[in-house]
Amino acid sequence: MIKKIKPLLLPLVVAGMFTACQSSTTGTEETGAETVASLTANSYGKYLSELAADNMEGRKPFTSGEQKTLDYLEREFKALGLEPGNGDSYFQEVPMVEVNTTASPTMTIKGKQQELKLEGRTDYVIWTRRTDETIDINPTDLVFAGFGIVAPEYNWNDYAGLDVKDKVVLILVNDPGFYEQDPAVFKGKAMTYYGRWTYKFEEAARQGAKGALIIHDTEPAGYGFQVVQNNWNTSKMYLDSRGKETYRCAMEGWVTTPVAEKLFAAAGMDYKSMLAKASKPGNKPVPMNLQVSTSMKVKTRYDKTSNFIAKITGSQRPDETIIYTGHWDHLGIGKADASGDSIYNGAVDNASGVAGMLEMAKAFKNQPTQPERTVVFLAVTAEEQGLWGSAYYAENPVYPKEKTVANINMDMMNAYGKTKDVVVYGVGQSELEDYITAEAEAVGRYIAPEENPEAGLYYRSDHFNFAKVGIPALFIGPGIDLEEGGKELGKKKLDEYYANYYHKPADQVHADFKMDGAVEDLKLLYKVGARLANSSEWPQWKAGSEFKAVRDKDMSK
Repeated sequence: MIKKIKPLLLPLVVAGMFTACQSSTTGTEETGAETVASLTANSYGKYLSELAADNMEGRKPFTSGEQKTLDYLEREFKALGLEPGNGDSYFQEVPMVEVNTTASPTMTIKGKQQELKLEGRTDYVIWTRRTDETIDINPTDLVFAGFGIVAPEYNWNDYAGLDVKDKVVLILVNDPGFYEQDPAVFKGKAMTYYGRWTYKFEEAARQGAKGALIIHDTEPAGYGFQVVQNNWNTSKMYLDSRGKETYRCAMEGWVTTPVAEKLFAAAGMDYKSMLAKASKPGNKPVPMNLQVSTSMKVKTRYDKTSNFIAKITGSQRPDETIIYTGHWDHLGIGKADASGDSIYNGAVDNASGVAGMLEMAKAFKNQPTQPERTVVFLAVTAEEQGLWGSAYYAENPVYPKEKTVANINMDMMNAYGKTKDVVVYGVGQSELEDYITAEAEAVGRYIAPEENPEAGLYYRSDHFNFAKVGIPALFIGPGIDLEEGGKELGKKKLDEYYANYYHKPADQVHADFKMDGAVEDLKLLYKVGARLANSSEWPQWKAGSEFKAVRDKDMSK
């Protein structure tokens, strides 16, 4: 039964909260001929509240909530006067497969001296990407593979001398730099792509492993185990790879740190000692002499979801594009919370970003002159399932990547009021950081480094798929230095969001929700895009970026 206890508070928001920010959005602010007057809290709040409403059913692909969301986007972008972005269509079909895993409620770990019984969802969470009706892991050797990383540029190979074919690998979260806190080890505290769980599963498959289990730890993971638990016996979506199948592990998943400690103890080892050794170069694998047994039942469904694409055609260089992105999807209807609420509205994540795209489109349409380059608004699907909509677009671009000037991504906009700072994720990646720094300083704001670089947020949203194919990509987040309340209150609000709202039914428009901070950030992103859309500039990757070589190769053709 769908039950919503808290009513949507749009009337309250419109009547009360917007008044506090009207002074910053009335009149006209200009950078050259561009105006930001169209970026208003009232309009943004309306879009946000409609996208996050209960009747959107949590906007999950393959559900009626998807169709409602896509119909809404087509209607609203048309009303703003934007053209279809994919020929004569606003949509790009994305073929996918939905894999619904029902895991055994227990997992058995057997050693020479003892046997452990692990409880599903509490101790571990597993799933599969395979479409076989039954997955059996009975019994299979468990092998510790350190961080599960093969990175020649860092002279690192956790699989060297380790045979994991048809075995289950136990892997540490993040990368060695986090634990060493040494800038000379990977990127120090800042996570590299090798620290992402998606990479670890892919590498385990390349090594021929039957399964891969990552040891969860909240700080290096960037989120609590309850976020992982949302994946217990639910459906997950992947791109439809029929006809171009590649090997995938039969089992993917996570175990808690307390479980890992028990596993190492059962193998006659100390978890903390093994972690310390694994963080050092040249660490050699040691057999655990443990075997894993469990199983899963699988149901699959092939279907198509859609990216949404709208555009404003450039007046002078229409073949050159700036692409704004934001994912329209969220988690749909799922496990109810304590209040009985089962709709995962995803107001911040990411109705806020898509509402921002609509505001951005309105601002560009209200420019006195048409932009010189084409400006594209791409609302992608299946981000919550693994960045699949943007991955499909990157593999099947409507606009050639070598003609795409930049990607500006909007995911999880500020919900707690104006800030003096704005966070740039992945500092040191591209010249787009210099663009937004200049725009921030011009209005008396400043750029702050991300507070938790170990979380690897630059690799965790849709811009990453553009970066992988060489397109300079900008991703910002809300600051914490609130104009009213300062850093202490801002940090408290941000922590509260991740503790109480992120990926939960509570992520909806509520009494504390403010729109003015998001609007101030949208102004910066608009100005960066407008500068690029009305010039011949091509921002570049900075030296040391792992994406620079791809772009340099494309631009040299």
